[in-house]
Amino acid sequence: MIKIAITGPESTGKSTMAAQLAERYNTVWVPEYARSYVGNLGRDYTLEDIEAIARGQLALERELQPQANKVLFADTDMLVLKIWSEHAFGHCPAWILQQLQAQDYNLCLLMGVDLPWEPDPQREHPHLRRFFYEWYKRELEALGVPFVEIHGQQQERLQLAKQHVEALLSKHQP
Repeated sequence: MIKIAITGPESTGKSTMAAQLAERYNTVWVPEYARSYVGNLGRDYTLEDIEAIARGQLALERELQPQANKVLFADTDMLVLKIWSEHAFGHCPAWILQQLQAQDYNLCLLMGVDLPWEPDPQREHPHLRRFFYEWYKRELEALGVPFVEIHGQQQERLQLAKQHVEALLSKHQP
């Protein structure tokens, strides 16, 4: 099973990309658990909520993985939760850091900030997109995980992502 995480700042097309790639490769994608969790919270989120979201995200990925057809796309990963936690609360729970170190994605697609910001009640930082993008990039480099940067408008992004997925799939052919 090839696993690809789609990561990066808010409003960069992660969910759209995950859905498009899953459709293209006739497989499933793991939605962002935080959307439903925070949407149903009825109060401001806490550090404990971020850890609960991380646990929910991993459980959802485990639940959907058996339905995947050769490749699984994840709309988010533990890096999103680490950065969210550190920015919002100044630190990240050790459990999330452990899960981040244990991630086993074959590739991460780091979504660029060149798409227009789309307002959403759950999005918080339209003015910090470049700051977050650079943070994600530094973290991915420090983790030493394979990643590619995805830029451009919708069709250009999709074409670029498909090129990287195809290259990965061709390397893993039996």
